[in-house]
Order: sequence, then structure tokens, then C-alpha cells
Amino acid sequence: MTAPMFEEVAPASDCDCPGCRRGLGTAPRPRPDRTRPATRGVVVVAAASAALGALAPAAAAVTPGRSPHRQALPGDGAQDTPQGARGPLHGAAGNPDKSPAVPIPATTRTQIIDRAKVWVAAKVPYSMYDYWSDGYRQDCSGYVSMAWGLPENEWTGSLDQFGVKITKEELQPGDMLLFHNPDDPEKGSHVVIFGGWTDNTRTHYTVYEQTPPHTRSQATPYPYWNNTDKYVPYRYKGVSQGAAGAPAGDGRKAPPYPGAAYFGPGADNAYVTRLGELLAARGGRAYYSEGPGPVWGEADRRATLAFQRAQGWTGADADGLPGRRTWELLVTGRGKDIGPAGPASHGVPGYPGRRYFRPGAANDHVTRLGAQLVRKGFGRFYSLGPGPRWDESDRRAVEAFQRTQGWRGGAADGYPGPETWRRLFA
Repeated sequence: MTAPMFEEVAPASDCDCPGCRRGLGTAPRPRPDRTRPATRGVVVVAAASAALGALAPAAAAVTPGRSPHRQALPGDGAQDTPQGARGPLHGAAGNPDKSPAVPIPATTRTQIIDRAKVWVAAKVPYSMYDYWSDGYRQDCSGYVSMAWGLPENEWTGSLDQFGVKITKEELQPGDMLLFHNPDDPEKGSHVVIFGGWTDNTRTHYTVYEQTPPHTRSQATPYPYWNNTDKYVPYRYKGVSQGAAGAPAGDGRKAPPYPGAAYFGPGADNAYVTRLGELLAARGGRAYYSEGPGPVWGEADRRATLAFQRAQGWTGADADGLPGRRTWELLVTGRGKDIGPAGPASHGVPGYPGRRYFRPGAANDHVTRLGAQLVRKGFGRFYSLGPGPRWDESDRRAVEAFQRTQGWRGGAADGYPGPETWRRLFA
């Protein structure tokens, strides 16, 4: 690297600054001869040259201990997400934790989300160098390592070893969406925690992520704001495959029954969401046209009723409202799972029959049909989104789908028969 050079300039005689006064001193200085070249020497600052030469180009541009991280604002198209390498947990003083590692610790979805929320509430600053008080590195991969309860700080190039690939339709809270760029890990590589769908079209979901300036949770377009064709859904290998709230191998006690007041018409709280997740994990997924949410609905009642009947209960014991016994069986993973809803209509699994799709009909099957039509690319017929009441939007969307099958005339009347249903949900 060429050393910087500075031309020595004589102090000005009419300047009152301390430097010029020291340079002038008490003795008069001869004025430079302007008729011939100046004889001033060139001062080579060797120390500066050595110091600058010792720095690598990248280090010279980055303040030590700071990462050149991006400002990840919604839709900003940012690409850089620097992260630390794979390494052990660190204590408060930044020293590696020597505690023995457990390859795949057991956990539950609830525990994953609860851990993710801790950093969100604390607004943990983003850093690829610093470690939070729990020992995990404060970047995107360290955050997922923490949420999954891994014994070490992983990075986007190793997190896939702790999960199995799943499809978009299989995503559940606690799963991750991973994009790793092996050619340049700091160009786009990122990983987030999936927190659940925010709409029945499954175009947006609640994200938990560590990104500049700090941990956040917000509605995010699926799969992410950028690099939309590169994110891959994964499920943690150690997550409980039973009920979402069942205790994991750590023996965590199941949450107590909150009370009947938290369920039923008008209820809107986190316990309703939890109930839906538990029912879905026990065979009740078919009752939900969209992911379980905090507002009590007919899908919750029907799924609860199906679970109660699966236990052999009748009468007041099978009223579709979760009592203490229903709740205990769900959160502990005991009891019988929900079986098939019954014989398939016309031999087509899931098809409920034509009577559910008539003018004035209102039921969950209409909502489920509309949501599937949106997924298949026929959402333009809905101005407000699919709902439980059959109307002209549903009929026109079904008719458009039928025409794509090459059907005409009465075969494309806009009313779903068993063959329309089979092809639509195939």
C-alpha cells in the first residue's frame, strides 16, 4: 500500500493559531523564494503506513466488534445477513460453555414459540459477534438455535441437519423457513421461525426472526420479503409429534385447564388457539379450513365434538365445548385420536355432498372449497375472500376451474360435484 505523503508548508506569519505561532517562534523566518522551486521536504509517516498496511481491506471498512449488517425493513429487498460460524454456547463473559452437548434435545411447539417470544420482548440487538445472556449468538441462526433449544450455536449451513424438509401445507408453529446461500452466506442467507398463518389464503404468516436492528415478530409474506424461491420449510427433529401441548422429555407439566369461560361463542383468547392446535394434532385438522386462531368458531366446536365422541362420550359429555376432562386428555396426549369423519361421499375422500353447495348454504365446507380455489389461482373472483356462505363468487370460481379441465355445458355449471372436488383437492 502506498504510504500517504504530506507537503510541508511554512506557517503563515499573519495567523494566530497555536500551530503557526509555535512554528514561527521568536526568530524571524526567511520568506520562501517564489522565483524558484520550493525546497520543502516530503514527510513520510512511517507509523501510519505500517498501521494501515497491517489492516486487511475488509477490516479497514468495518469497526471491530461490529457487523456490516443490513437494515431488514419490510419489502426493502435487502440481501445481506451476516452471521457467525457454528460454535458453542457462550457465557456472560464471552467464554465457551463446556457443558456436555445433547445432539437433539426434545421440545414442544409451545416451548419453541415461548422461547422465541422472550427475545422479541427483550428486543435483543442484532449482532454476529455478541452473545445474549442465554449463551446464544445474536444473529438469525443463533436465534433459531435458541428457539429450538439446540446445544450449540448453529448457522444457516448446519441448521438443516437438525430438521426434516416439509411442505408449505405441513407448516406448523415452531417450524423454520431456511435460505442458505453456500456461495456467499452473507448474501441473502437467512432463517426465521414460522409462527402460524395469518389468513385463510396462506399468503402471510406470523414470523419470529432476529434481524437488524433487533428481534421482531410481524406478519410477513410467504415465504419471505425477498429470495422467495429459495426458502425451504423444515421441521425440528426433536419436536414432540404428539399433541402440541404435551410435555416433552424434560417432564414439563401440562398447563392447567383455564376454565369454561375461555371457550364457546364470543371467546377470543390464546387458549382457543391452543385448543385448535391440540385438536389438529389429534386428527382434527380437516375441520379447520384455515389455521386455528384465537376467535372461537364452528370449526372449534365441531373438532371438539369429534374428539369427545372419539372417547365414546355422548349426551352432555359430548357437547362440543372443552371441559376439564377434554382439556386434560388433549394436553397430555392421552385418549383416542379423532378418526375419519365417515365414509367418503361418492367414493371421493372429503367430499361432503352437493347439498352443502347451494344458494344460501353456509358451512365450513364452503370456506374450505373457497380457500382451495384461491390456492389454485382462482382468487380473483373473491372481492372479500372466501367465507362460509355460498354465493356467486364461489360459483364463478368453481366454473372457471371446471373450464380449465376442458369441461363445457352442464359439466361446467359452477357447482362442485365429486369429480370437481377430487381434482381440486388432488
